[in-house]
Amino acid sequence: MTTEVNSTDNNSQKKVAFHTLGCRLNFSETGTISQGFVERGYEVVEFGDSADVTFINTCTVTDGADSTCRNLIRKAHRASPDGKIVVAGCYAQMDAPRIAKMTGVDLVLGTSEKYKVFDYLSEDETDTIHIDKSKDFFGAATSKEEGHTRAFLKIQDGCNYVCSFCIIPFARGRSKAVSIAQAIEEAKSVIAQGFKEIVLTGVNIGEYETTSGEKLLDLLKELNALEGLERIRLGSVEPNTITDELLDYMASSPKFLDHFHVPMQSGNDEILTKMKRKYLVEDYRRIINKIIERFPNAGIGADVICGFPGETDEQFQDTFNLLKELPITHFHVFPYSKRKNTVAARMEDHIQHPVKKSRVKTLMMLGDAKLNMFSEDFIGETSNVLFEKKDKNGLWEGYTSNFIRVKVSHDGDLKNQIHQVQLKEFKDNKVFAELL
Repeated sequence: MTTEVNSTDNNSQKKVAFHTLGCRLNFSETGTISQGFVERGYEVVEFGDSADVTFINTCTVTDGADSTCRNLIRKAHRASPDGKIVVAGCYAQMDAPRIAKMTGVDLVLGTSEKYKVFDYLSEDETDTIHIDKSKDFFGAATSKEEGHTRAFLKIQDGCNYVCSFCIIPFARGRSKAVSIAQAIEEAKSVIAQGFKEIVLTGVNIGEYETTSGEKLLDLLKELNALEGLERIRLGSVEPNTITDELLDYMASSPKFLDHFHVPMQSGNDEILTKMKRKYLVEDYRRIINKIIERFPNAGIGADVICGFPGETDEQFQDTFNLLKELPITHFHVFPYSKRKNTVAARMEDHIQHPVKKSRVKTLMMLGDAKLNMFSEDFIGETSNVLFEKKDKNGLWEGYTSNFIRVKVSHDGDLKNQIHQVQLKEFKDNKVFAELL
């Protein structure tokens, strides 16, 4: 199959637009695919601008994500009625026929087939849908064309866990992983592009060793030794896979940042058991405390599901109380969403939408209050910040090591630079800082 899809002549240069929904894993995959378009002579434009190809990388964790994707398809068709629309990823894998019927959609590519987009665009395709599952691992990493400052590096995909609420194993298949050697080569490539920070991503990166046969700790050691790489973060890590050995090594090097994302989902043992999670409340509490012992200033994010089937007011209160008690600083709260073919979808006592909405709002308010308190605690402290972009008011934005977003007034170009700052003021739920 040919992969040359257009000329690089500036007068006829084709344009491609991207929109990515969902997790950091999706962003890393879009990065690799966008790089492929650039190498074939395309110019990357903003989503919503006129484009020859619009590529939508989808998520299907919730029905809200599905709805958002459909709205994006309509927007893309309005912006480029004569352009091609490619819908790819998890939602495409799970509901391809519905997507293919939408006006303007030219290709529907599943979680593996999306990497073959250039082959399909190069041919006179009569079939719209391509969702064959593959057991192969397709590596991915953020590219500079997307404008990101932190590089998301995919080291694992798929999942062998079968949590009762989760559709991802159906969409992405069983766990797959890149070798350490391949991951390091990919890391060297993103460092060469100028990235100073790498975030390791996957569906379940804590299962890296089980899947690859190589230790995640050994991968971290090799990453830590790379010149030019100044900051390393882990993406979401299941609590039952976080070991003392891993935490001890991370605490031994300043490259590893004090920011973690540890999914919780519920603060009630009965609900966790119904969810088929691999830990109970006391296990989760112990892991969070181990992190804080080694990283006392850590920012810690957690995923939480509200309104799982049968969740009582008392069980929800258990979740609220645990989140209030533990040093969780960044809340990611979702209403339970019934997903086809999952165990939870067949359960009884599904919670009414208004109840779920109310519980989500309650936890979001708690999360906002805790993040504000966490941010205020660091006023007067110094921290290194990797600056990313200017906000609408012309202030430079970036993140501290423990993931506090700060704003700095500066006339120069701070993008992709790391500077020490002093956090000076907390105002209107924002942290303002000065360069030192």
